[in-house]
Amino acid sequence: MTQILTIVARIEAKVSTIELVKAALLKLIAPTLNEEGCLQYDLHQDIENPQVFIFYENWQSRALWQIHMNSTHLKNYMRETEGAVASFTLNEMQRLTA
Repeated sequence: MTQILTIVARIEAKVSTIELVKAALLKLIAPTLNEEGCLQYDLHQDIENPQVFIFYENWQSRALWQIHMNSTHLKNYMRETEGAVASFTLNEMQRLTA
């Protein structure tokens, strides 16, 4: 059985660019959900600190996630938000309980 890869990505926008980053992140959802191997791709925004966004993702495999990481829509996001993101953290996770 293949272990599902869970990705937790934390994106913190600069205060002046919250809406720009949010709009760019929202544009990633539809094309990513159509990618092979994408099981879940949920975007969240912190209620108390709206600068902070979290993507919670599940992928059939790390190899398929790597294809996503090289996708055109992700490259477009990077160009669109260049200089607008204060910090970015990505964790590759595996589920320990059934």
